[in-house]
Amino acid sequence: MGNGLRLGPILRHVTETSATIWVETEAAGTVTVTAGDRSVSSDTFQVHGHHYALCDLTGLASGRAVPYRVAVDGVPVWPPAGSSHPPSLVRTLDPAAPQRLLFGSCRTPTDHGPAAVARYGADVLRAYALRLAEARRAASGVAAEEPTALLLIGDQVYADEIQQPMRDYVAERRSRHGGDLPHPPDDEVVFFDEYAELYRQSWSDPDVRWLLSTVSTLMLFDDHDIRGDWNTSGRWRQEIAENPWWRHRITSGLGAYWIYQHAGNLSPDERTADPVWQALCSGGGGAALDEFAWQAHLDPGAYRWSHAHTFRRSRVLMVDTRCGRDVADDRARSMLGPVGEPWLDESLTGDVDHLIVASTLPFLLPKGVHYLEAWNEAVCAGAWGEWFRGPGERLRQALDLEHWAAFQRSFASVIAAVAEVATGRRGRPPASVLFLGGDVHFSYLARARLRGYATDTVIAQLVCSPLCNWLPPALRRMMWLSARAVTGLSCRLLAASAGVRAPAVTWRLDGGPWYDNALATLVLDGRSATVRWEHSPVPRTLARAVTQPERRPPVAELAAYRLTPR
Repeated sequence: MGNGLRLGPILRHVTETSATIWVETEAAGTVTVTAGDRSVSSDTFQVHGHHYALCDLTGLASGRAVPYRVAVDGVPVWPPAGSSHPPSLVRTLDPAAPQRLLFGSCRTPTDHGPAAVARYGADVLRAYALRLAEARRAASGVAAEEPTALLLIGDQVYADEIQQPMRDYVAERRSRHGGDLPHPPDDEVVFFDEYAELYRQSWSDPDVRWLLSTVSTLMLFDDHDIRGDWNTSGRWRQEIAENPWWRHRITSGLGAYWIYQHAGNLSPDERTADPVWQALCSGGGGAALDEFAWQAHLDPGAYRWSHAHTFRRSRVLMVDTRCGRDVADDRARSMLGPVGEPWLDESLTGDVDHLIVASTLPFLLPKGVHYLEAWNEAVCAGAWGEWFRGPGERLRQALDLEHWAAFQRSFASVIAAVAEVATGRRGRPPASVLFLGGDVHFSYLARARLRGYATDTVIAQLVCSPLCNWLPPALRRMMWLSARAVTGLSCRLLAASAGVRAPAVTWRLDGGPWYDNALATLVLDGRSATVRWEHSPVPRTLARAVTQPERRPPVAELAAYRLTPR
């Protein structure tokens, strides 16, 4: 049997002169990536019987798009034989062109059939891939409005809500391993092999696979990449740790995340300096990765998962709001922990055209939800007395009250830093400070204003969620209610009764909420910024929503806004 690609290639970290290609191969070997007159080879490294390589193309021309191909042990494996897709391109950053950043979160892989569409909606990431492929065919190369990068900000995989093909794989694998396993849940992935298969099934759709091969992609994890409600509170951590399979789950989940998502977020220099990469390159394999993952779970200061990127004169901060949390003490919770908190504060500076803060969780929620979460955090910390702490914790876990608003100290700290950025105390104020978020399974635009400050800097929250996993009607009605002004006022009074002060920022929903599966495009052109949400409308007759090439799901504009003056 030959050594081909098990997954990938995926175009990851890209600069003006370099590009990183990630692959998983079927066996150990040497991977060669060739783009124009540039070629690079890399030997695979092994983790728990799986084989990976990251190939760094350097010395590329700025602002150029070049087709590339991949070979393993000298045998061509990409593009696949007989592919109907246009060539996969390596596109370096163009410092003179507008930057188009796609972003979205929460994607459940489906077969795109009528039953799947009825349950999850149309897969807008696949629909976008089909449109981009068509545009490139029409242009015989680069499309007119090529995306600069795709930001996948959470729940790239659902490890605790698996589909039938994954259930079948899990059942078959565990039957082969007999009674040596610590009785894990039948409907969740727990072991590294299972995570590897979960990623393979999630990213192997031919159209999505092609999109990931040709659009630079940066990623962040949220709870479902590991497990729903992950790191909600100290009590949650104590309860989950009582399960005999939990150590397997968290080490496998974090280790797989580092391999499949995080390693490609790093520049070649950052990856070379990373202790995890060093351990893997020196032959540490699965044991080294497991040890790292376990320590990262035990100690929120053991590793920084957040990462920063520059696009022209704009800075994008991809902020970890899950693994780095410090939730040991209900009276001193931190969303970002001892490493992430100072890193973000130091990274929030001016002297850029736009400052983008991408976290999986919306920073500015509808006010009803914001004040409910702030009230709940205060109650869990004892604001209403010891008796209410237990019920408050049960409510927190039942309603997922664990967004930025449930970490009021961290929320206030970020607002204080943004105020200094917007008023020129951290360099020349940017034209905008934009928070990107996902997670909540509806999309919206919220515009914000700092209390007591005069500034021309636009501050806004942009949420795009989900890519493919829309809310059932009952939850939509609940979310609609949470966005009403009367709900916000009621929850604000409730929070005040627990001693929660009004924040140093006020905001309102200016667009949405929208409940369709969606993908957003943020366009940064000098000091101008616009945002557009697009969706893939579900046909009235679901029987039309099939994977036949002649019946491709459309992509239509859902809403568009100008965020800054021209």
